[in-house]
Amino acid sequence: MDKAGFETIDEYIAQSRPELQAILRKLRKTIAAAAPGASEKIAYQMPTFFLHGNLVHFAAFRHHIGFYPAPSGVTSFESELTPYKRAKGSIQFPLDRGIPYDLVRRIVEFRVGENLAKEAARKAGKRKA
Repeated sequence: MDKAGFETIDEYIAQSRPELQAILRKLRKTIAAAAPGASEKIAYQMPTFFLHGNLVHFAAFRHHIGFYPAPSGVTSFESELTPYKRAKGSIQFPLDRGIPYDLVRRIVEFRVGENLAKEAARKAGKRKA
């Protein structure tokens, strides 16, 4: 995949390996359903959902799908993520084990709540000033 050659998530998916395209479309649909006010963009050369800040990113790799729900999205679901390789703000879903779409949905819903709360606090702080 030419990682610099796309500007939209549709282009990203179209330039992915054919065997990954259905997985990426389902992942995108799962995220969009869990984050109904979010917009889509490309950030850090990855498909990104944005809602009062970056919500989650995802990316296709040779042997896994990378999912990036920020550090809080990883630590808050740590017990359910034990089967997966993870780092501070990232999770690797191996292609040979399938994508846990229900878990992805719940992580996205958690991140939506975080971003909405952060935005509400920001607005409340502005009103006091």
